[in-house]
Amino acid sequence: MTYSCTRRGVLLGGASLSITMIASAAPLATARTLAATKIKRLTSPCGIEAWFVRDSTVPLIAMEFAFAGGATQDPADKPGVGHMVACLLKEGSGDLDFKTFHERLDRRAIELSFRSTHDHFCGALRTLNDNGDEAFDLLRMALTSPRFDPADVERIRASELARLRHDSTDPSSLANRKFLEVAFNDHPYARPALGSIESVPKIEVADLRDYVRRVIAKDTLKIAVVGDVDPEVLCTLLDKAFGGLPAKAESTPVSEVVAAKPPQRVFIPFDVPQTVVTFGGPGVRRSEPDFMAACVVNQILGGAGLTSRLFREVREKRGLAYFVREHLVWMDHSAMFVGSSGTCADRAGETVELIETQIRHIAEEGPTQQELDDVKSYLKGSQMLALNTSSKLARSLLQHQLDKLPIDYFEKHNAVVDAVTLEDAKRIAQRLWGRGLLTVIVGRSPMDPAQSTTAPSMPTSPPAEKLDATSIAPANSD
Repeated sequence: MTYSCTRRGVLLGGASLSITMIASAAPLATARTLAATKIKRLTSPCGIEAWFVRDSTVPLIAMEFAFAGGATQDPADKPGVGHMVACLLKEGSGDLDFKTFHERLDRRAIELSFRSTHDHFCGALRTLNDNGDEAFDLLRMALTSPRFDPADVERIRASELARLRHDSTDPSSLANRKFLEVAFNDHPYARPALGSIESVPKIEVADLRDYVRRVIAKDTLKIAVVGDVDPEVLCTLLDKAFGGLPAKAESTPVSEVVAAKPPQRVFIPFDVPQTVVTFGGPGVRRSEPDFMAACVVNQILGGAGLTSRLFREVREKRGLAYFVREHLVWMDHSAMFVGSSGTCADRAGETVELIETQIRHIAEEGPTQQELDDVKSYLKGSQMLALNTSSKLARSLLQHQLDKLPIDYFEKHNAVVDAVTLEDAKRIAQRLWGRGLLTVIVGRSPMDPAQSTTAPSMPTSPPAEKLDATSIAPANSD
């Protein structure tokens, strides 16, 4: 599910390639979205498995799919290879060059996209059901015979380098990158999934082809489809697109890792009007029994929009920040809670100390019964809205597979939420936030406790470590 505890949120979802998809697939009838939607497990003649929901509201097919791997499979000295592959798969395949491939997509209004997260290489396909044969054939070509023409590779490389240069002057990007370095040290999760100004120029076509060979294979493939298509026809389409892939991936094993323990604080001097703060710490794995309790209490602290404690205390009551948010992030080999805020440079110290105060309060006291009841009601009701299009439902079904949830989890979800007790919430709040924060501050001046007019800083929090901005901001390579 999405809620506020968005999987691979702002930081770890940064590896995603944003490519235009159908903006608004027709809504599923909300009355049947959960109560009567029948999720079927299909297996094609070639052994391709998919979770499928038949939706005849409009003549569309929405498919989401993923292969295990993602940015963790990038060479250690060349982060960004998976992201480059995602950018290039639809830039020409087989005997179709870039222009011809896109003309085929555009002629039939077929939406095809790819992205690389830290743990998965993902794709999405949207098409009218009448164009299913051509859409799935184009997907087959993209996955099995990408061209990686030199002109296309250099065009995408130039675009990515321009984005990276922009990011090197963006305080949020700097804070996010340093935060991952502090949290994960030498683990693959610490690498910039979108690449760096140093790594992208070194990526060669051989690296792209090797990534495709190692990662895109049937044994790690997960698929979710929602649409107006017969199951037998869909199985034929699945075999067309995926049946010719290698049977086994050749992925490099990734070790389990726990994010660095708080408290730690890093300051990066940067001459911008707005100071950006990224904070977090070790989280709760999706497979743990306490996961739903963590979702509930996290919603109370920072995920409930205008009603969260952080928003109410930091922005609404005191006007300290332009924004403040916090969410859970869970990956295949670790988990975190992650928050961020933006404030004026001269109020950064006050803002960070107030965030720490709120973190300490909920760790020590937990939520109230009223907060717990309100958030549980919200989480149960919001599931209906979270699944009101075929695309959203397909994404949720895929995520359930990646999270190793049962196929009937939608039916069980509300009972899992209801089972969270006040004692559970208090216990997990202490586990999440009782040790303080990993904090990265990017802005004009170091943290100065004398600026604070609210609560004192957490007693276990060390002074800020001052770093030169160039330590994480690559030099412009122009």
